[in-house]
Amino acid sequence: MSRPSSHERWAHLRFAVVGPLLASPPGRGQLREELQGLAQKVWQHPITGESVRFAVSTIERWYYAARSGSDPVGVLRRKPRRDRGRQWALSVSLSEVLRQQYSDHPSWSYQLHLDNLATRIRQKPDLGRLPSYASLRRYMLAHGLRKQRRVPVRELKEGERRARERHASREVRSYEAEYVGGLWHLDFHHGSRKILDGQGQWVRPILLAILDDRSRLVCHAQWYYQETAQSLVHGLLQAFCKRGLPRALMSDNGSAMVAGETTQGLRRLSILHQTTLPYSPHQNGKQEVLWAQVEGRLLAMLEGEPDLSLSQLNTATLAWVELEYQRSVHSEIQQAPLERWLDSPSVVRPCPSLDELRLAFTVAHTRIQRRSDGTISVEAKRFEVPSRFRHIRQLHIRYATWDLRCVWLLDEHAGTVLERLYPLDKTKNADGVRRAIQKPPSEEIPSQAPGIAPLLKKLMADYAATGLPPAYIPQEDS
Repeated sequence: MSRPSSHERWAHLRFAVVGPLLASPPGRGQLREELQGLAQKVWQHPITGESVRFAVSTIERWYYAARSGSDPVGVLRRKPRRDRGRQWALSVSLSEVLRQQYSDHPSWSYQLHLDNLATRIRQKPDLGRLPSYASLRRYMLAHGLRKQRRVPVRELKEGERRARERHASREVRSYEAEYVGGLWHLDFHHGSRKILDGQGQWVRPILLAILDDRSRLVCHAQWYYQETAQSLVHGLLQAFCKRGLPRALMSDNGSAMVAGETTQGLRRLSILHQTTLPYSPHQNGKQEVLWAQVEGRLLAMLEGEPDLSLSQLNTATLAWVELEYQRSVHSEIQQAPLERWLDSPSVVRPCPSLDELRLAFTVAHTRIQRRSDGTISVEAKRFEVPSRFRHIRQLHIRYATWDLRCVWLLDEHAGTVLERLYPLDKTKNADGVRRAIQKPPSEEIPSQAPGIAPLLKKLMADYAATGLPPAYIPQEDS
């Protein structure tokens, strides 16, 4: 509960002083005696808490003011200033100078803006009168000229410049999905605690967390050594298997999030992939709230563990997420994430099999089959194509760049897997054993028919029907 303002505390104190007179009005000629008695009492100052007394005239003024109104406490509040809500009217020229000054130096303090305006006015008195500090501050706040964080002096990137212009011209509003599974958030967080890897090097682990927007439930969380598309897909598949398929997924524009395997996999699973605007981290603010709890509670409880490994970190994270975070009341939604997940309406879809998920998160490419040995090249490695597909010149394949153990040959129209391709084994092929090629009936070479071809016979008959002699002179036999 918020503390009453100083005006309200003063009003309640004044009402406490004159309240007895309102509850039991004094008789004729007794008011002065009652006022003098109240003036002798000691009261507690509403702001400082010190002892204070009030004069008879002051109490009398409060009494008549409270008696004349239907709202005694409201009447006893301090009257607002006459100029409340009014702003210092800067001249047009001075206003333009101030706006240009703010555009050039948005990180300046209000006092620094005022000092520089004073120098400009001394140089050009026709700019107008110099406002006070309070007036200048109120004017700048009213017009959105707020002090900004100082950034290093450098040339802004195009995306950063557009983000600043958009942030200055568009409102920022909080949002929340209406259904569980309507929107998931995905992001990586670089932990503050370093761990020792298997090679004896200190590395900073990276936490992948997938969060449901409606319930704030952590669908999956896992630490990795690197922020790659392989790590992202590895964690995302586990989230799908645990919670089902969402309708939309929001992430930033990191290389792992916009990799071909990620974007194409989400598209094949009919999940709308929404990326945040560049230089606009506030759009994924719910993830930032989670990172604060990870650092403030989870990693704080691991400070006493000197030899923390990645396996221990993941085990501790899973226990903390499932037994504390998911079951603790969230300050914003006033419910535990797990409870809200179960109580809210859901649009989560059933999850397909793990093999289907792995096939979905692959990149699609086309390759030209080599006629000489029936192979294709994938990531600088050669793969054998079964002989029954030797008649197909352009092959459609799918694979994940980090796992070339599985390269699939697909039917481009049906989207079905035709065959799994394996790398070329030159050592095995050196034994000279080759499979026999069984030609289908359509490939049997027919025997050569005797005589002239039908088309040429027709042309010769049509030419003879014209009645013209052959247009050549035969050479006489010698």
